[in-house]
Amino acid sequence: MTLPHPRHRLALLLIDVNRSFFDPAGLHHYPEVGQVLTPLRSLLAAARRGGRLVVHAREAHRPGLADFEQGKLPRHSVIGERDCEPYPGFEERPGEVVIAKRRFSAFFATDLALLLREQEVTRVVVAGVKTNVCVRATVTDAFAHGFRPLVVREAVSSNRIHLHAASLEDMERYMAEVIDLDRAVALLVGEHGG
Repeated sequence: MTLPHPRHRLALLLIDVNRSFFDPAGLHHYPEVGQVLTPLRSLLAAARRGGRLVVHAREAHRPGLADFEQGKLPRHSVIGERDCEPYPGFEERPGEVVIAKRRFSAFFATDLALLLREQEVTRVVVAGVKTNVCVRATVTDAFAHGFRPLVVREAVSSNRIHLHAASLEDMERYMAEVIDLDRAVALLVGEHGG
């Protein structure tokens, strides 16, 4: 039996870093999303260097089956299609976890909370897209499950700038700590506690 590693108490949770958003040909691409690629790369490198648990939460819908979300959104992120693939450079490595999510939150109807508890994770560094939708829903559920979410200001994005700002303000006020990239990197590599 493999026991949890103390360095896993802080985990990195990447939300929807896939071609749908980040590839210019993706169904949900928006130009501003490119601004978070460098911060996301820095976080992933820091988590790997620090031996942290890395979770890639990616939207993934089953082909040919009804999906509740399609009532509000067009067909997207279908398993087996290019749109659902991780954005190049963000493919999972051995030991990293992929959570396939069918709703906005990475916690809803997945085993993410169980996984994090089994690894004795207490805090999650959250980054990805979109701030006002999947990031916020995931942070809300992380908080509700008793984890301490840390949202990295430079590593979240939305095509709705006013909702991005409002969501950061609300998350900071009610359920998370919004931190800057340098602090997040230092935490992930273990320079300031673990």
